[in-house]
Amino acid sequence: MSVELVGLRKRYGRAEVLRGLSFRVDAGEAVALVGPNGAGKTTTLRVLATLTRPTEGTARVCGWDVTRHPERVRRCVGMVAEQGGVYGRLSALETLHYFGALYGLDRREVERRAEQLVSWLGMEEFCRSPAFTYSRGMRQRVQLARALLHDPSVLLLDEPTSGLDAPTARVVREAVRSLARQGRCVVLATHSQEEAQQVCDRLVLLEDGVVRQEVSLCRVP
Repeated sequence: MSVELVGLRKRYGRAEVLRGLSFRVDAGEAVALVGPNGAGKTTTLRVLATLTRPTEGTARVCGWDVTRHPERVRRCVGMVAEQGGVYGRLSALETLHYFGALYGLDRREVERRAEQLVSWLGMEEFCRSPAFTYSRGMRQRVQLARALLHDPSVLLLDEPTSGLDAPTARVVREAVRSLARQGRCVVLATHSQEEAQQVCDRLVLLEDGVVRQEVSLCRVP
């Protein structure tokens, strides 16, 4: 269970967003992609999630090439996008059951996983209310639960605590650390080095679509 990029390039017309990106993230690691807007963080996550195809180079998730085997990669990946939507008419539980069906999961397995995630992410008080009544923090918890529903080996997070109140941001950060300790491979994109240092084992500093530096952080288990 790993993520590996080698010489990854992505162009949109004449604009080259990723310029030979290379790094690796192993199981049990939480690694932050840190950099300003336009550094290539979101594009990198989109390539890993098979939402956009690389122009050159290779990217592998759990050993599967994102271009040659996108369907295999999607089974391994859960993603929380910064601008991800939650259907306003559905409750958190209805959302999880809906996506469980899309993932092809057994109904009883969906019910078991949904119950676990609702409890773990502290959603009991609002999980049966329609999402249009949710705060941004509540919606972010639903997105995280949805990303974890099919028990992925790799979790991709794009600015997961942006705009959240302090208590909700703390829940999300603790969840990320816990998921890495469980052996998952976590890749988190953020513009904040401070947040990355609170959550991750290693920083990959991006600028203009290239890796400028990698920094390992010493953590107490």
